[in-house]
Amino acid sequence: MTDSEQMPGREALTEARRIVVKIGSALLTNDGRGLDEAAIGGWVDQMAALHARGIEVVLVSSGAVAAGMVRLGWNVRPSAVHQLQAAAAVGQTGLAQCYEGHFARHDLRSAQVLLTHDDLSNRKRYLNARSALRTLVDLRVVPVINENDTVVTDEIRFGDNDTLGALVANLLEADALVILTDQEGLFDADPRLSPQAQLIHEGRADDPSLAAMAGGGGVLGRGGMTTKVRAARLAARSGAVTAIASGRQPGVLTRLADGERLGTLLRPDHAPLAARKRWLAGQLQVRGTLTLDAGAVNVLRSRGSSLLPVGVKALNGHFVRGDMVVCVDEQGERVAKGLVNYGNDEAARILGQPSHQIEAILGYMEAPELIHRDNLVIL
Repeated sequence: MTDSEQMPGREALTEARRIVVKIGSALLTNDGRGLDEAAIGGWVDQMAALHARGIEVVLVSSGAVAAGMVRLGWNVRPSAVHQLQAAAAVGQTGLAQCYEGHFARHDLRSAQVLLTHDDLSNRKRYLNARSALRTLVDLRVVPVINENDTVVTDEIRFGDNDTLGALVANLLEADALVILTDQEGLFDADPRLSPQAQLIHEGRADDPSLAAMAGGGGVLGRGGMTTKVRAARLAARSGAVTAIASGRQPGVLTRLADGERLGTLLRPDHAPLAARKRWLAGQLQVRGTLTLDAGAVNVLRSRGSSLLPVGVKALNGHFVRGDMVVCVDEQGERVAKGLVNYGNDEAARILGQPSHQIEAILGYMEAPELIHRDNLVIL
């Protein structure tokens, strides 16, 4: 393992530049009593403080179904999908308004983003979601993401917002996923049943023994500690650390960012950039080939830059946006591989052209580069 690939620890939280925060239903609704606006205001205050430090914050918020249940006068979470959808539709408006009002106190804008599993499993929609979220973050807007419970079916449901939080961390290559729950963290036994249960302060996200220690879910949410351990494992794929901590701890988010030993920290095996590059290098299904001129080959190898259309001489294969393509030099030697931003038809029209001409040629510009450097690995 090289220095650049060393396993992150708690310093990853103090050095993080992008954090995904997930807050569960039991916290947001004060165990089912309706939206706890005072508590929500407190978490927003903490996220605003992180924002003021230059940390990009993306929020994954549960609570729509639980809030809708209260508004509809339901005391028991329904099992029928159409009733869950109705509760989510009723509750989501109040949830979004609540966040908007609290972020506005700090002169911050928020944006509601509803996702389904299908959005992140389809390559084109995955990249579209990623572009939209990155644009919001660049505009210093705080995305408030939830599963689109109003339209989901059993086939496309994430199943819990812990998983959604991990997938968003992957999507945006976040440095850390912070899961706020009503427990202090992950224990080696159920603390509700065993007074001797010990808090696990740190561990490896891929440690198989963690799953055995995790308990079941609560009444309001769909996830217990099992889903949080699974989420940490998913987040680790892109190199993010996961912190599981009590949302009722005063100043929990800022204290974690200061390096305080709160909750449970689950570490990935590789730093974010190394994890991303390993994933790209391991993708075997190549849909096309781009032939680069000598200048583009030199820039990629010496500077680690993005691949621009101007440096591409020819292409082969049928591919769409988000597909894996291999880059070769004029002698056919493999140089790099990566995820392409344009399908083969569009790419063929902009080959050899400067990036500022893309919109004039295609009528739109998805991105100025053919392959962004974050989605490119040198071979």
